[in-house]
Amino acid sequence: MKISKLYFYIHYCNHRESKEEWKFPRRITRKIQHHELLLVSDGKGIITVENKRYFIKKGMLFYFHPELLHSIETDIDDPMCFLSIHFSYAEVDYNDSKWSIKEENKLLPLEHMQELKDYYPIIDTFKRLIRCWTEKFPGYELICKAMLQQLLYEIFGNIKKKDTNYSTSLKVEKIIKYMHENINRRLTLTELSELVQLSPAYLSRTFKETTGYSVIEFFNKIKIDKGKEFISEGDKKIKEVAELLGFKDEFYFSRIFKKIEGKSPSEYYSKNVHGV
Repeated sequence: MKISKLYFYIHYCNHRESKEEWKFPRRITRKIQHHELLLVSDGKGIITVENKRYFIKKGMLFYFHPELLHSIETDIDDPMCFLSIHFSYAEVDYNDSKWSIKEENKLLPLEHMQELKDYYPIIDTFKRLIRCWTEKFPGYELICKAMLQQLLYEIFGNIKKKDTNYSTSLKVEKIIKYMHENINRRLTLTELSELVQLSPAYLSRTFKETTGYSVIEFFNKIKIDKGKEFISEGDKKIKEVAELLGFKDEFYFSRIFKKIEGKSPSEYYSKNVHGV
């Protein structure tokens, strides 16, 4: 099966990223008539597939195919957060000046559960796809189909990695945790290198290979995500938000915000707070 020959139809996307807004029953058992990719982004719980129980954690990817009986049980105290895409597909081929379409008769070559390593780029692609589907701007269906194809390429590429240095991955995770804890500061590559006892050059290369982003790009993404939370609260000026996130001035913050989000902080505020 070649992913490049698959034509996707997305039924819907789903996500639960706020533990406070969890509204699902504690346990659900189901069969679906299409395919679903579900990526755990936080929290605890148990997913059971064909009588095998998986105690979930961040970075676990589940593949549910049609007629597969499975159950999802979320922890009450630490509810599961996830991203999921429900889809069908057909194989489309062009040969000898003729088109041929084969309805799906094969399952994707995925296990029911994959514990992904270095999953940050995959989570990012997942979120961008779901955001595109949710916003439903003109052309969103075509864009989402292309993004789903990209997501599958990233997933299969992740699975094929065999030379991942686990100890280095742990150091990257330590740096990311440190970034979250010091989101109000301006961190230097030297400081981060000393934290994990790696040379700046090696850290830069390894961080990029692991997350898909440079150190500064990733830290800025964390800052901007937090900035969106502050802006959505509606009680802080852009200058105050910039200061809280350690930016030297509000103009630099606005430039980075627009580069990542595609809109300025004020435009984001108008759309998400006032609904304009």
